[in-house]
Amino acid sequence: MSAHNVVFGFGAHSSIDDISDLLRMAEQADQDGLDIFTLSDHPYIGQRLDAYAALGFILGRTQHIAGFANVTNLPTRPAPMLARTVTSLSALSGGRIVLGMGAGGLWDRIADMGVPRLTPGDAVDAFEEAIVLVKLLSGGGPPVTYQGRHYQVNRIEPAPVAAPPVWTGSVGPKSLAATGRVADGWIPGHAADWLSERYRASRPIVDEAAASVGRDPSEIRTIFNFPGRITDQPLPATRDDDGRWLGGSVGQWVEELTGAVLEHGASGFTLFSADQGAQDLTILARWAQEIAPAVREAIAK
Repeated sequence: MSAHNVVFGFGAHSSIDDISDLLRMAEQADQDGLDIFTLSDHPYIGQRLDAYAALGFILGRTQHIAGFANVTNLPTRPAPMLARTVTSLSALSGGRIVLGMGAGGLWDRIADMGVPRLTPGDAVDAFEEAIVLVKLLSGGGPPVTYQGRHYQVNRIEPAPVAAPPVWTGSVGPKSLAATGRVADGWIPGHAADWLSERYRASRPIVDEAAASVGRDPSEIRTIFNFPGRITDQPLPATRDDDGRWLGGSVGQWVEELTGAVLEHGASGFTLFSADQGAQDLTILARWAQEIAPAVREAIAK
């Protein structure tokens, strides 16, 4: 998508009350050359837009930017139907879709929707099966029969469309290992960045699992979700006492993100803002027009 395949994106608000801001942000990001926009997927919250309905609508109003549910609430979206959804969106948009996958977090609310509750271990098993099945039901070929513990399909014809990249929000060791075996990217949880203990402890699990099945660990992206201020003047400190990124001037952002790519293997950044409306648009513009191009130029040297 961009220099050295480093992806720059933004996390958008998905409340029904924020629709006008969401559409303006997506269209601005598309014009400014960002690679991806993301929406959360919480179908048990009535004030939230359905993530996949919103993705499809926004992709129809844009030309270049890709869309991504960050991450898909898998228990409420069975894998065979999810495969049809993402391959259809890929076909309609010219490949501008990424499949974000999660095993399911808020199980009390998920169960409130009538979905059978799974144990944490079973939820991760279903998550890994789902990724495998989505890929089997993409890219054409003969009808697929799959008999897993959680998913069974019988002679289902794959879509003649390649599977989109699959990025996960894995947190626990078992889920991280599944990411290494079958996914294409990993998003560290809890807004952990490239200097965090969570990243340092978790990424080796992904890499070891990938190598155990003959995959090249470097092919699995690490895409970071994180907040941060963009200030007119440099900040005296860009991290808090716990080491979490606070933000800073454009120059401080560029230095930090360039180092994240060249020294820590980062392959994507998704900026989230706590603000809304005009302030959000201002932050988005600076992220897209000033920071992302400068980082792309720095890492291309």
